Formats: sequence, structure tokens, C-alpha cells
Amino acid sequence: MTDTTPTDPTTDESTAKRAAVLLSGGMDSATAAAEARERGYELYALHTSYGQRTEDRELECARRLADEFDAADFLRIETGHLSAIGASSLTDDEMAVDDADLESDEIPSSYVPFRNANLLSMAVSYAEANDCEAVFIGAHSEDFSGYPDCRPDFFEAFERVVDVGTRPETEISIEAPFVDWSKTDIAECGVEHGVPYEYTWSCYRENEPACGTCDACAFRLQAFQNIGVRDPIEYAERPSYADETDGL
Repeated sequence: MTDTTPTDPTTDESTAKRAAVLLSGGMDSATAAAEARERGYELYALHTSYGQRTEDRELECARRLADEFDAADFLRIETGHLSAIGASSLTDDEMAVDDADLESDEIPSSYVPFRNANLLSMAVSYAEANDCEAVFIGAHSEDFSGYPDCRPDFFEAFERVVDVGTRPETEISIEAPFVDWSKTDIAECGVEHGVPYEYTWSCYRENEPACGTCDACAFRLQAFQNIGVRDPIEYAERPSYADETDGL
């Protein structure tokens, strides 16, 4: 896997590279899109619908973000097989979305089995078809503490699969620029770069307002609270999750 340290190169349209970005509509993928653009890539946005509870809102956000980032293309793909397979509270109505437990090291019920391998496979196909040099994904360290397909080793291994499974002349890197970062780091970076977080969605339960109590809401709220910035989306509840050391 190539160097994933975020940088701030000059973006020159005449020499623009192309990158496929997995644009879920969440704050991590939005920040990854901003990072790809900062690195001088022309964006090809890929959004996947896999039967998640909040898909309508996520799609709405992803489309708006693609417009905000002036993406060269926006492609939505439906991946109903992940919902049919089930075993995740994100796709199975018979399973409840758990309340947040930010200290747990257990794999949460929201884990969609091997989802990122499915999504990255589609993104690589999209990237190769559009002569992209990279695929960006917004996974970060707090993800891989609970989701095995968000670990650095996974992305490194997947890039080797890409090298073997694409045309000899194809060179596509898997870019996970925040893989060693916390959600707080991502929020700080995104605010600095003017990411329009008002057009993002993270809640696992509701299309509007966000619940404020599922894992995704909790990590997101904690990140904004840690940097002293109010999360611009609406919540049914807005508990305090700030790190005690930050005093917020």
C-alpha cells in the first residue's frame, strides 16, 4: 500500500490524476474525498446501496457531496446480496442496532460480513474502467478496532489482489489515508479543509434526525465535541461523549 499520510499538493487540472472514491455519504468518506482532491485527483464517486436502514439519506448526502466536490462522475450500485446474506443489524430488521459502547473491543452487530472486500472490488472495477490510479476509502483506526475489514493489513493484502487481478498495465493503489487516525483527527482535518459536514450522514438507525445514541452517532459526536465544533446535523439526542481529558 502506498504512503497514506495526508498531504497538501497543488491541484493542477492540466495534470489531474483520477481516483475512485467510495462515497458513502458519511463524514469519513467525505473527508477522504476532500483529501483525494487535495492530492490533485479528479474524483469518480462510487456509492453503494446494500440494504442499510439509512440508505435514502446516505444516497442523498453522497449525491450532494459529489456535486460539492465537482466529481467527474457519480455512480450508484445496488448490492442487495449483502442484505440477503444478512447477519448485520444494518441490514436485518430482525436485529436491533445496539446503543453505543465506545469502550468495547467486540465486533459490533453493525458489522456487515466482509463488506469492504465487496465494496473495494466494485471500486477497483470502476477505477480500472475509468483509468483511475487510486481508490480512496475513509476507514480509520476506531473502525478496525471493531471491524476486521478495516485493518491496515486488510488494505495492504487487497492491494496485492488488485495487482494480480487487473490488466498488466493497470496500476491502482488502495488509499486509506486515515487508517491510523482517530475520528477526532478526521473531524479536525475536515473542518480545516472546509468539508461540508452538513451534507453528511452517519446514523445507523434513522434517516432524520440522527438518533445520537448508536455507535456511529456517538463516535461522530465525540469527534466534534473533542475539537470544540458543533456537529451541523440534527440529532434526536445530543449526549456528551467528549474525552474527559479534553474537558469539553
